[in-house]
Amino acid sequence: MIKRTFTTPWHDYELIDAGNNQKLERWGNVYTIRPEMNAYFEPVLSKKQWLDKAHFEFIESSSSAGEWKTLQGNLEHDWQIKFNNIIINLHLTKFKHVGLFPEQRANWDFIADNLQSGDRFLNLFAYTGVASLVARDQGAEVLHCDSVKQIIKWGKENMESSGLTDVHWVLEDALKFAQREIKRGKKYQGLIMDPPAFGIGAKKERWKIENKFPELIEAALALRAKGGFIIANTYSPRLDAERIRQITSDLCNGEKVQVTTLSVKSQTGKILDYGLRTVITGS
Repeated sequence: MIKRTFTTPWHDYELIDAGNNQKLERWGNVYTIRPEMNAYFEPVLSKKQWLDKAHFEFIESSSSAGEWKTLQGNLEHDWQIKFNNIIINLHLTKFKHVGLFPEQRANWDFIADNLQSGDRFLNLFAYTGVASLVARDQGAEVLHCDSVKQIIKWGKENMESSGLTDVHWVLEDALKFAQREIKRGKKYQGLIMDPPAFGIGAKKERWKIENKFPELIEAALALRAKGGFIIANTYSPRLDAERIRQITSDLCNGEKVQVTTLSVKSQTGKILDYGLRTVITGS
């Protein structure tokens, strides 16, 4: 049984309940119901209790899109929450996401505990940048790389809302950028990457994480400074913990590798398991 790394709730976020392939969450004073394929069990609260709490429910029209239904109140579709010193701008998107993956809190805490002012930090496949801003708040020099222009814009808005400056924003394919950084001789005290499980690249090339993972780890190891750390989040049943351990064993000579499941426990006691979290540390 693979160990779990639990993400704890904070003042502005908690998982209330989960089940029947959905989850009920609180984001500040906004409650949402969203699809969740990992919630294959029965919830604790009734559907009526969920609907009495929730302001918005995401209704799927396909496996990757849908629309939000207003259940009660007249709340805006855009609002802010806070994590420590970071202000996060949230928005109800047509892809069921709101701009934050709260199970990542365990990674944010790790980054805050393991970076010092002046360290260099690289965030690949960086999304809206909470990990980048946590690192910047520690005084690190931060490079944030994502291939989606709108996501980079969202990250910049989070930086400005948080009163931070000087994150280096890179609009580029993350793996290609990492490989160019290797050629430039760059080193980073910390790296985090959150690659997609699958996708189609700008030149119609197919991306499958089970094929790309060794290349990503190899690049991260080449970029990591002595004594630094690597965090890799993966969300694919085709890349299980055994396969990750095999890949890292081949590439990480004497490094400490820890593979756990990123998990969140609901207020009602249900446990949601998300992707796998691989942390590599060494001398």
